[in-house]
Amino acid sequence: MGTVNWKHEIHEQLDLHWRDHLRPRLDGLTDDEYFWEPVDGCWNVRRRGESTAPIAAGSGDWVIEFAIPEPDPAPVTTIAWRLGHIIVGVLGARNASHFGGPPVEYPSFEYAGTAKDALAQLDEVHAAWRAGVLGLSDEDLAKPVGEAEGPYAEYPMATLVLHINREVIHHGAEIALLRDLHRAR
Repeated sequence: MGTVNWKHEIHEQLDLHWRDHLRPRLDGLTDDEYFWEPVDGCWNVRRRGESTAPIAAGSGDWVIEFAIPEPDPAPVTTIAWRLGHIIVGVLGARNASHFGGPPVEYPSFEYAGTAKDALAQLDEVHAAWRAGVLGLSDEDLAKPVGEAEGPYAEYPMATLVLHINREVIHHGAEIALLRDLHRAR
């Protein structure tokens, strides 16, 4: 048996999914799908001043809705909300913390008001994440992630990369399902 190239495997986990499944499923996303609320009470990305959620965060004309602590059960979220979460909380914040990207936080982010703009934001943060992961050495993957990850500071970078990969795959699958439901409604 040969040795396993873990750096390649960790990178390929998300890259293959992104290239062959998730990103193609997002092609042609319309604004109607982006903002569609399949049930009453969804959290969404809304124009500033139109949110009724406990927290409406964002620096521009559009804000993302949430609450701290999150209610149980949490509201259903829209494609716009899920993309905002991936862009800011999953990829953007980690690019800033670990790969020298610009600071990205829910309150200061300028959320997209169109599906096209959201996909451009997603492509940008994904490309930065991909480049950052590709730039990691085996030694980097073994080092603790540090204080940016709070209570997980001592976990190795490989654990964070695998977690972020799972988050993108998970939320991407939810978005694909919402697109299917929107089409079949």
